[in-house]
Amino acid sequence: MPIFYYVDNLYFLVLIAALFSFYAQMKVSGTFKKFSRVRNRRGYTGAQVAQTMLQKAGIYDVRIECVAGSLTDHYDPRTKTLRLSQDVYDSNSVAALGVAAHETGHAIQHDVGYAALGLRSFFVPIANLGSKLSWPLILIGFLFSGNTGHMLLTLGILFFSFSVAFTLITLPVEFNASARAIRMLEDYDFLDSDEIGGAKKVLSAAAMTYVAAAFAAVMQLLRLVALVNRRSD
Repeated sequence: MPIFYYVDNLYFLVLIAALFSFYAQMKVSGTFKKFSRVRNRRGYTGAQVAQTMLQKAGIYDVRIECVAGSLTDHYDPRTKTLRLSQDVYDSNSVAALGVAAHETGHAIQHDVGYAALGLRSFFVPIANLGSKLSWPLILIGFLFSGNTGHMLLTLGILFFSFSVAFTLITLPVEFNASARAIRMLEDYDFLDSDEIGGAKKVLSAAAMTYVAAAFAAVMQLLRLVALVNRRSD
């Protein structure tokens, strides 16, 4: 079967991946907005939940900060800083507690030496280098013919694969953080049983964005490989 058949089908899959990514972004935004209007009965704020969870885990060297933006929440293992967005830090919504607990889950992963988080942290500079160099090398490679073009294309794809690997390594880290978050929200009675469902929906929608990103990255990598193989024939 001609190689262009595979290339065209891969292009179709890349397009599907892009649409999936767009849907995932809309889904997480909509779900977070919906449950941001649902206040938890006990009145806890995101910052209070994060602080209490850290203390119950025996972690006292992680700083909690409020940062600007929406859904900009993250944990920085380099400085042991848990940064919560304005929509989470002071909010007592079910969505805020879910996000705060998730980011606290990352801090706990770091404290206990969760292997996948350590691997992801190791890959950060490699993935950053790959994202910066891959496309310039690939584009320049297509401008050259012969061995020079093939070498540049191969090198560009290699660098791009670093970014793809990072998206795949991120998946277990995010799933595990969400599982820890839900378990802590239940075990420490931050949310009632009927409120837990809302937090799960928020975290599931967020997880979908990582799945979409990984799928899109893998499809793009496969298409690049197919294009280079067709060019070599």
